[in-house]
Amino acid sequence: MALSSCRASNSLRSNFALKCLVSGTHLVPWGSSVRGLSTLFTQGKKANQVWDGASCFFFTNDRYFSSPMTRERTVQRFNIKRYLHNEADKGNDDHKSDPSKFNSEGRRVFSDEEAKQLYQKLKVIWYDNSLNEYHKNLKITELFINYGIEGVASPSASKVVSVILSDPDSKNPGQKFENVQKFHQNLVDFFLMQHQNIKPARDEKFNSSQKTSGGDKNNGGFNNNMKMFNGQVNFQWFLIWLSTGIILLYMLGSDSFEKEITWQDFRTSLLDKGYVEKLIVINSNRVRVVLNDKGRSQPMGANAEYYFTISSVRTFEERLKKAQDENKVPDNVRIPVSYVHSTPIGKTLWSLLPTVILFAFIFWSTSKILKSGRGLGAGMFGKQKKFKKFNAEKNVKISFSDVAGCDEAKEEILEFVNFLKDPQRYERLGAKIPRGAILCGPPGTGKTLLARATAGEAKVPFYSVSGSEFVEMFVGVGASRVRELFTTARENAPSIVFVDEIDAIGKSRSKGKASGGNDERENTLNQLLVEMDGFSSSDYVVVLAGTNRVDVLDPALLRPGRFDRKVYLSNPELEGRKAIFGVHMKKIKLSPDCDLEDLKGRLATLTPGFSGADIANVCNEAALGAARQNEDCVKLHDFEQAIERVIAGLEKKSKVLSPDEKKVVAYHEAGHAIVGWFTKYADPLLKVSIVPRGQSALGYAQYLPPDIYLYSTDKLMDQMTMALGGRVSEELHFDSVTSGASNDFEKVTNIAQRMVMACGLSPKVGLISYNIDRGTDMTKPFSDKTAALIDSEVHRIVDECYSRCKKLLSEKSKEVELVAQYLLKKEVITREDMVRLLGKRPFPDQNDAFDKYIKSKEERELEKKDANGKDGKNSDSSQPKDKGHTVEKGKEEDDHKNDSNEGPKDD
Repeated sequence: MALSSCRASNSLRSNFALKCLVSGTHLVPWGSSVRGLSTLFTQGKKANQVWDGASCFFFTNDRYFSSPMTRERTVQRFNIKRYLHNEADKGNDDHKSDPSKFNSEGRRVFSDEEAKQLYQKLKVIWYDNSLNEYHKNLKITELFINYGIEGVASPSASKVVSVILSDPDSKNPGQKFENVQKFHQNLVDFFLMQHQNIKPARDEKFNSSQKTSGGDKNNGGFNNNMKMFNGQVNFQWFLIWLSTGIILLYMLGSDSFEKEITWQDFRTSLLDKGYVEKLIVINSNRVRVVLNDKGRSQPMGANAEYYFTISSVRTFEERLKKAQDENKVPDNVRIPVSYVHSTPIGKTLWSLLPTVILFAFIFWSTSKILKSGRGLGAGMFGKQKKFKKFNAEKNVKISFSDVAGCDEAKEEILEFVNFLKDPQRYERLGAKIPRGAILCGPPGTGKTLLARATAGEAKVPFYSVSGSEFVEMFVGVGASRVRELFTTARENAPSIVFVDEIDAIGKSRSKGKASGGNDERENTLNQLLVEMDGFSSSDYVVVLAGTNRVDVLDPALLRPGRFDRKVYLSNPELEGRKAIFGVHMKKIKLSPDCDLEDLKGRLATLTPGFSGADIANVCNEAALGAARQNEDCVKLHDFEQAIERVIAGLEKKSKVLSPDEKKVVAYHEAGHAIVGWFTKYADPLLKVSIVPRGQSALGYAQYLPPDIYLYSTDKLMDQMTMALGGRVSEELHFDSVTSGASNDFEKVTNIAQRMVMACGLSPKVGLISYNIDRGTDMTKPFSDKTAALIDSEVHRIVDECYSRCKKLLSEKSKEVELVAQYLLKKEVITREDMVRLLGKRPFPDQNDAFDKYIKSKEERELEKKDANGKDGKNSDSSQPKDKGHTVEKGKEEDDHKNDSNEGPKDD
């Protein structure tokens, strides 16, 4: 701080010391104040520098104050700012200011350079964390500007100024601004608004800071923030007035000035004493008592109104007449009674209060949006969603090598990619690229994955959007987004657009609108149709779409010229499943002793009907299971457990069955296993378990159906016979049956109905197909007579399968007993166990993959020996099989003896 050789006058020192002591001696130690002020003035400071020295001496030393808040209050209480400013205006002989620096109102006029310096100093104030309220910072800034560059300083600014200037982003600027640049611009705007006669300094450096601020070009950032602040204050006042109005309405509606009395009080205290002038019956249930002059002169009636309730007008009139008769009141002076129907204004206003609050909120929110400068086109009404653009080199890391199990679909999609990469190859022959292709198929077959792989393969812009993103509650938004999407795609042509779940907007348009009005979804669909093949369509924009409900799409969307091709992705076959397992196993750490090809083949055989998503889930569950057991690698056992978990659910260890229930479940599952083992066209058995799994499965049998597409009558009959094996086994081995076969009956009924109604396998119904998947259509496409015939044929087929099943299980009763007892002991029985217990299956398996990957080596060798027809020791297949029975039974007896805990439970 610069010093001056001139000393301040004694009057100046005394007045200044007196002002300080009067304003703040109760906060600042009295002796410290005197010593500090004396020291300052004896050094000959300039009058306009005394405040700066005092602030440095007192307000930057925490030892003079009990807390930062105390220091802040001290700064605000010291009024020497105006005193020093007035002294400077009067003109000190030694330090007389230049009159040209003050305007007609006495305010200081700053030059451009001084404005820049002031702007830099103002930044310090807003970084003060102790002053985190908007109006406080605003007030201090105003004082700073009005009373000079060296005027009011932030109390704690001296401690943080070095940190702020070195790293401005390290502090929160007033907690009101989005960024530091905008906050700086607000300070400059505020300064220029307070001093309109200042010429703004507009050098390149100063303008660059303003351009990067993001403030309003017309009004300035400060004006916007002041509007925000005023809006907050106005809304607070609105809440205050609203609360006051609610209280007043409650008081008006509560009739708080009236006092309720009973009939007895009314008669003894008012009626019998002659204080009543008239009675008013309100709404037939309330009587207001109007007192006469005599009654109002009494203490009890001075400032009160009385009322009492009545049950009915007739009863009230009778009681009033009786009371007046008892008092012998003449007819000409009896109390008059009037009847009115009214509603208190308070209750009326109270009922309107919710509506008023709703409209007030709508008005406030609308005005806030309008004042923000964005209008109704912004915010929730605007088009803020941008379509994600995938770049082949940066964003999308998936390629066709990561997609397996759908080679035909990849070939179809690859043709689009090749055309966009090299269109001259096709155009020279006069070919036109198809406008689009729709990927359809069951869920989880890889439609979206194939589209993402297309983005990875194509070296063109790829735009992906979901069908639901076009649908909004506001009319016109969906069509606008379609236009925006295709406009962007044409600007970057050649390009690819992928619409996932297009059935959200592409459903077939109804012929008549039952609800009336405007359908936003149809408008969006119409705009999509025009963009794909209309006047503004482009030859170099390819549209791909994905859906699993292609049957509900509008025909205009599927016609050639829009979606020229339908690429169907079905559940993968055996080879496809092997390829998918190979893709997902790349990231899994497998056991070193696992043969990858054999593992993929075995797992693909164990997962018939699985989609790509199911296979990915199996691989993930296997890795999770291995990690759960703290294993170093994933083994075959982990994959098999994962498959069981996906098929039947998690093993329910907490669901403990009673011995009787466990026995019923064991015989039930043994019935399924025996029927499947001794029927020709049944699917190969893999495993039978009586361990509860999932929500309701108390036991299950796992089969491996081959990948076939034609079902003969014999195969369908064998499947139904095997499904009925559980119930028939319960009937043969127990006195009563249970409800455990309900799911089996459902499967049998569905197969029989399809045989009769869809496949033409009933000689009586004939070669007629009735649509059994009618959905919500309640009409039947056949007569009641035909319906009765269909029911009789379904019953005939089911009864025939039931008879076959009962006959087979009656003949194989010993085998059922053997398998059931083994299940009770081990809870799980595999195919190898079935071979050891029952011998080789009497019918050859029709599943080649099953023979290759699932059958054990012993079973394969046994079949080879039987096929070669060798004589001698190996010619009699029954003898080794009987020995196998003996050995296995002996092992079971030894295990049974050694396992003392399981023995009594099984018995």
